Amino acid sequence: MSGISGVRTWVAERPPAAGAAVMATAVVSIGLRLAGVEVVSRIFLAAACLAWLTLAAAFALRLTGQRGRWAEEARDPAALTAVAATAVLGTRISLLGLQPLAGALLALAALLWPVLLVAVLRNWGQRMPGTVFMCCVATQAIAVLAATLAGAVATAWLAHTALVLFWLGLLLYALTLPRFDTRQVLEGPGDHWIAGGALSISALAGARLISADSARLYLWNRDDSEVLRQVSAILLALDLACYAVLLLAELARPRPRYGLLRWATVFSMGMTAAATLAVGAALGVTWLSGPGKVLVWVAVAVWAAAAVGAVLAARAGNRGVREAGTADVTSTARR
Repeated sequence: MSGISGVRTWVAERPPAAGAAVMATAVVSIGLRLAGVEVVSRIFLAAACLAWLTLAAAFALRLTGQRGRWAEEARDPAALTAVAATAVLGTRISLLGLQPLAGALLALAALLWPVLLVAVLRNWGQRMPGTVFMCCVATQAIAVLAATLAGAVATAWLAHTALVLFWLGLLLYALTLPRFDTRQVLEGPGDHWIAGGALSISALAGARLISADSARLYLWNRDDSEVLRQVSAILLALDLACYAVLLLAELARPRPRYGLLRWATVFSMGMTAAATLAVGAALGVTWLSGPGKVLVWVAVAVWAAAAVGAVLAARAGNRGVREAGTADVTSTARR
């Protein structure tokens, strides 16, 4: 029973930002799928599913047993990682062909999104960290899943809903950008990369909206389609430029120490890779395939580094707990 209680306690203590690990793992799986490496992609998918279940359990434990803490954490933009993680995982599951399960995850993400978004927007401030861009990321993650499902099950209203969310996500990005503390580019612990990740997931949403169209649905006329193509291309170009700036900032001011927010870096790098491949395919720009595949493997390498850092941090934490317990026992014995 003590073991079960310990697991329950560990799960309950996961912070809201833990959702970034799910987002990162799921988007790397998507990138590998788009790059044609299906076996490895499914391994990452399995890991993402296990991480999501842990996140869901932590969310449920807070909601049912720690309402005050849940309400307080819901004001943190990092809480929106729960929405984004659910939607990104749903997108990968949809690509696997499991549309009913993907639809269930879409419904769950859509249910959580307005509640958490309103709580976050009510507590917006100035000079905020990179997690502030989660307002855009969570919105676009739902748009990506809705557009992917619309194309898979030929449902026009899902695509039209995704289009509304796509434009809303871009509006949220524009409103968020002035609130971002630009000093984070050189000082941030990892979440500053979401500034670029929000652009890449927006580009991916545009690509998915373009790909969802077909003669069977006829979602967009020529003008609508051309606007989507141009906006998606611009978003990808901005994202790649942001990626380069953030990478140069990392080289100029190295921050090798592991922290939970480093998973946001992995997510953003993986999303840039996925967006590059998806936009290239949607626009018929075949030469983007090569750079996109390179970016996928860069994201895999960074994911591996973050995973090693997480394991080492967990071991150090357990060692510290054991040493503290030994010290307490020794102190008690002396008294």
